[in-house]
Amino acid sequence: MNDNFQLNEGERKGNVKYQLSNNVLALMTFTKADNIVIIDHTEVDESLRGQGIGRQLLDRIIEMVRQRNMKIIPLCPFAKSVFEKDVSIRDVLK
Repeated sequence: MNDNFQLNEGERKGNVKYQLSNNVLALMTFTKADNIVIIDHTEVDESLRGQGIGRQLLDRIIEMVRQRNMKIIPLCPFAKSVFEKDVSIRDVLK
């Protein structure tokens, strides 16, 4: 797994970042409530568009959610569109 990705979690909020050097080039943010992770925002630098970085951010959250037996509500349009396209990850949808 690429170690340029970093999952950060607080009690209620968290994010997954993709960074090179100390520059954050992509970010997906979420809020936790009970056993649910609500993905609310995705941002990917122009220079990385089309390289699957956004999907890799989402994959980190999906991995965490599966390990903890949680569910996801994708409010962010990007995350929502990935779930619509990929049946194989819908097991984590609320």
